Amino acid sequence: MNTAAAHATLTDGAGSNEPLLSIRNLSVTFRGEQKVEAVKGASFDVAAGETVGLVGESGSGKSVTALSVLQLLPQATARYPAGSIRFRGTELLGADRETMRPVRGNRVTMIFQEPMSSLNPLLTVEEQIVEVLAWHKGMRPAEASARALELLKLVRIPEPQRRLGSYPHEMSGGQAQRVMIAIALATEPDLLIADEPTTALDVTIQASVLELLADLQKRLGMALLLITHDLEIVRKMARRVCVMRGGEIVEQGLTDAVFQRPQHAYTRMLLAARPGGRPAPPPGDDPPLLQARGIRVSFPIRTGLFRRVTGQVRAVDGVDLDIAPGRTLAIVGESGSGKTTLGRALLRLVASDGAIRLGGDDIATMPPEQLRPLRRRMQIVFQDPYGSLDPRQRIETIVGEGLRIHDIGRAGEERTRLVCQALEEVGLDPDSRRRYPHEFSGGQRQRIAIARVLVLKPELLILDEPTSALDRSVQVQIVDLLRDLQQRYGLAYLFISHDLLVVRALADRIIVLKDGCVVETGPAERILTQPQQPYTRALVKAALELEAVDVSGSETDRPPVASP
Repeated sequence: MNTAAAHATLTDGAGSNEPLLSIRNLSVTFRGEQKVEAVKGASFDVAAGETVGLVGESGSGKSVTALSVLQLLPQATARYPAGSIRFRGTELLGADRETMRPVRGNRVTMIFQEPMSSLNPLLTVEEQIVEVLAWHKGMRPAEASARALELLKLVRIPEPQRRLGSYPHEMSGGQAQRVMIAIALATEPDLLIADEPTTALDVTIQASVLELLADLQKRLGMALLLITHDLEIVRKMARRVCVMRGGEIVEQGLTDAVFQRPQHAYTRMLLAARPGGRPAPPPGDDPPLLQARGIRVSFPIRTGLFRRVTGQVRAVDGVDLDIAPGRTLAIVGESGSGKTTLGRALLRLVASDGAIRLGGDDIATMPPEQLRPLRRRMQIVFQDPYGSLDPRQRIETIVGEGLRIHDIGRAGEERTRLVCQALEEVGLDPDSRRRYPHEFSGGQRQRIAIARVLVLKPELLILDEPTSALDRSVQVQIVDLLRDLQQRYGLAYLFISHDLLVVRALADRIIVLKDGCVVETGPAERILTQPQQPYTRALVKAALELEAVDVSGSETDRPPVASP
């Protein structure tokens, strides 16, 4: 079928009673050392202008189903034993390139989960939008540039004219995601597939992105297939929902009906899965393990052809904090507030001004050779466990690396014993030490990351968004694990997060950061129930308003939230 004929078929199908997208009995397998059944007999429809949520935990088959619509799975390994995918009456499964050309990236577009990985780091925002408009719309450069500016205004990018010349790394996560939305909307699609569009975003940015998608859908009349593991988002956005588990759709229906009267045990489990409980009572009035006073971090602004320093940006501006053994101090705030930079400054991983004391040691000005033996006492767990684990090394080597660096234990059996002990403490089989990171789930990889620091017997852990990319059910497990380890070993935690539900389950005290400055600080319960500052109230409202109803349909047991 040539391109013109395919386009005519797609257009002619618009007036029929057939759904915009109809998936029937879809099965997808992958061939490798073992055959993997990723999707098993999935069937659902998306009507024109409708929002349908496709939910489930990691590995349930959501993204594979979505990628199948656009025929984006690798042809060398992906197979379709059965099924049909029809868009406006045209069969897409097994369609040739000419049939897919007017569909892929034109009538159907997709927003991927991680904007920084999806955007080209070598091209400006304008160049990336213009490329899409030139390819799919045949626009000339001047016309495409003008349309690119319109699109940035449409998705509410601040200072859109200036942002046209920005590169992806010069933008925050929320801004990069808006650019991805602008690119997806450039062709005015009939169907937008959004694959985990808000997973790594702060709650206030998440709320604004969801509001933007809902507004654009209403204004443009497009359908939205929303893929997520976050049931709170589905409840807010979708008219209908399909619940996937192990490649199968185990339940589907109107969102309100499914949430209020879930029929399948798996759906009930997903609805009930949220971090709960409160931190254990503090063990005593021990003196602070870590003290910091007046922490300031600045980064140079470089401009011009020769990248000369023309100014400074203050990332952290005069932060004071104390953390005692067995206590958790949470640092919360939006992207760009300085949370991660503060954590790295406390570990002396970035240059800073101010006083830092670890126990009785002044580490702020300590030479590197003196600081190195102290580093085993303070360790960090990063947000992305897959990115922080070397994919070329076995787990035994990864977890045991710190033992070798700090010369702990004898090489061979003693270090193997310490690695096995650390894996057992985080709930992993010691025999798994012979495997590689890609052989583990996201939650298991985060446990490995925790084992890697735990093997050194640290006193302080800096936890940088350790649960943000995980399913809610896995988040519950990691929160329980962190609480257990803290009680067992008296660990002090600096917990960096934008997820106030997780913060509420772990933190004794909270510091709220905005633009590198402390906006508010105090006991966690007081901050979450009686925030004093407008910025804090906005964070709390955005986070706790999205809590899901329980399986009976009643509101969850949560503290009252002060109105902003």
